[in-house]
Amino acid sequence: MKLKKYIASTGVVFATMALSANVAYAACATDGMASSMAKPDGYPARALTMVVPYGPAGGSGQVAQGMATAVSDLTGISINRDHKPGGSGTVGMTAYMAMPADGYSVLEHIDDASSAHALDSSKPNPASDLIPLVTSQITFSQVYMRVGDTRFNDWNSFVKWVKAQNGKATIANVSKEGSMERVTMKFITEATGMKIQQISFDKGAPRYGALAGGQVDALFEQPGDVRKFLDAGKFKPILTILKERPAAFADVPSLTDAGLDFDPLYRFRGFYVHKDAPAERVEWLQWAFQKGFCQPSYQKFNESKYMTLIESYRDTAGSRKLIDTTVAQYREVYKEMGLEVK
Repeated sequence: MKLKKYIASTGVVFATMALSANVAYAACATDGMASSMAKPDGYPARALTMVVPYGPAGGSGQVAQGMATAVSDLTGISINRDHKPGGSGTVGMTAYMAMPADGYSVLEHIDDASSAHALDSSKPNPASDLIPLVTSQITFSQVYMRVGDTRFNDWNSFVKWVKAQNGKATIANVSKEGSMERVTMKFITEATGMKIQQISFDKGAPRYGALAGGQVDALFEQPGDVRKFLDAGKFKPILTILKERPAAFADVPSLTDAGLDFDPLYRFRGFYVHKDAPAERVEWLQWAFQKGFCQPSYQKFNESKYMTLIESYRDTAGSRKLIDTTVAQYREVYKEMGLEVK
């Protein structure tokens, strides 16, 4: 397993993602920006459309709602969310790229767009075919069990139980091969010797429901996306995919605790506009979405989703750097996995 070697060679991503002190920042990243901005030639004169390439109940649906609310509160402009799930984000991306590049439509997307381009360079590059408006969430993943499951109660007993099932154990995950989730699970299973079936769900609600209803044995997800299940005492994290335990999950073993020697891959979510949109409209959208990040409602939302454990904010330049580094990182990982990189 050579993932650590390749990540070290592209260490910008990880150098900029240190754990915070587990509290929200007193000063917000865009506090110094102007509190208002004149509309260029009356734009926007009508509501914006936000294409979301995942279902409304998952992490993308939640962050899209949170950011749309913040931007609307800031600007008075309505944002209509259009969910187009399927193909691990490819359906929504394809639909968005076919829309008029007039600045009236924006796209929410995640690191899947970067990993898709890394595997196949004919896929849109979110750093150049799109203009990143803001990266508003960067987070880590965990493995969850259902509270009350008597077959295992922690990570070590889960690994032991899975090994005894002869490949019949299951974990709910996303469908896209080469995604952050699938790559991470590959390295976990290789390191532990587990054989586990990954049951594919593109939408968050069915994925969470599969664990809650006992249709799968475990779940791979980010903590903010399943916060309501954690608060309700229905899900229990048994592994945090970080080198160190964050204070919010001090009782959950980390990669280091579990003897897993690889650096974690992160989930990041952000908002984009087509590169051919009029420049003055792009500038207004950059202001609205970057300033929207610091709206009280959005900061409260991010804090409620454990999104203050890692510094989440990136402006356009920072987002491009994050994407470029991520693409390079995944290309090396895919080559190591034996996948054809186009």
